[in-house]
Amino acid sequence: MAAELYTLRWGIIATGRISQVFTLDLQSDPKTRDVHDVAHQIVAVGSRSVESAQKFIDQHAPSTQATAYGSYAGVYSDPNVDAIYIGTPHTMHYENARDALNAGKHVLCEKATTSNAPELRALLALAKEKRLFFMEAMWTRFQPLVKEIKRVAEEGSLGVPVVLHADLSGDFDIENIPKTHRILDPKLGGGALLDLGPYPMVWAVLGLYEHPVNKNARPTSISGSILKTPLTGVDSSTSFTLNFTEHLHAQAILSCSITLPSPSPAVTIRYRNGNILVQPPIYKPTTFTVQYFDKPGSGKVVREETRTFSYSGGGWYYEADEVAQCIRDGKLESETWGHDKSILLMEVFDEVRKQGGYALPEGVEKVH
Repeated sequence: MAAELYTLRWGIIATGRISQVFTLDLQSDPKTRDVHDVAHQIVAVGSRSVESAQKFIDQHAPSTQATAYGSYAGVYSDPNVDAIYIGTPHTMHYENARDALNAGKHVLCEKATTSNAPELRALLALAKEKRLFFMEAMWTRFQPLVKEIKRVAEEGSLGVPVVLHADLSGDFDIENIPKTHRILDPKLGGGALLDLGPYPMVWAVLGLYEHPVNKNARPTSISGSILKTPLTGVDSSTSFTLNFTEHLHAQAILSCSITLPSPSPAVTIRYRNGNILVQPPIYKPTTFTVQYFDKPGSGKVVREETRTFSYSGGGWYYEADEVAQCIRDGKLESETWGHDKSILLMEVFDEVRKQGGYALPEGVEKVH
């Protein structure tokens, strides 16, 4: 007998680009990705005005009959909403997620989840107290290509990882955009680290932190370096190195920049028996190559295998399916992208900002 279909009813907070692509993906038929147990329904959208919310619905979800609200509070209090998707700037995430949880709603919150680790810890404590699901929207981790890389990385033929390089960069033309743009405004947590940094970090988590030999041990050291733009003082280029030495003997060398494009390959995971090379963009890659050496440590590639994946839509629906399945099953967090990983990201970012001398403006961080 087929399992009963569970439909998760979503409220969307904010109407910017990231909410647009997530909303479009929610409307794709789950059966097209071989998902038959959950479905998604958009029932409410909140913006700064009813007109703005209705325009969003008309343009991106015209067949949903979603209710338009001129405030986020309206979405939180809507009895038809099960879960809230938060697509606001990251310095607003703490207050938005707190209010959603206090209203009894499950939460999928965009990355970086908060401005700092204390804010995130406070949210996770609240979610636990309220018995509500909370997840960082780390969509990359749920994509089929990434799951396949994890399988290859852990099946043993490459050996254990030794060095991982990952970069996400983009030329934002910072000399010619307003200083109020999210990438330049320190009040919005601007700069490369909080905006782009989660993506190099997800690869470090996948390749090193999650590796079975690592036994979920956290990095034993973090070293960060920040180059600031004189335009607004946010970080224009940031690099950080994580050492994993408790069980592995491995290093993640991570970088992000807002002034130039990503290199290719943009992720390289190096083993004694070969390499895994991932082509950009690392947030939604479509191809990767595995190189095998003739003998350990030689560097002589004797075999290469390239895998290519294609997506209908944007690829955001995989994380939405995870949220629906977890909530249906009464889980408070995802086993694939659990709270420990989100905390790890925020603690690394806090330390890198501290070492780089990048403090957010007074009042931006709501919990210390």
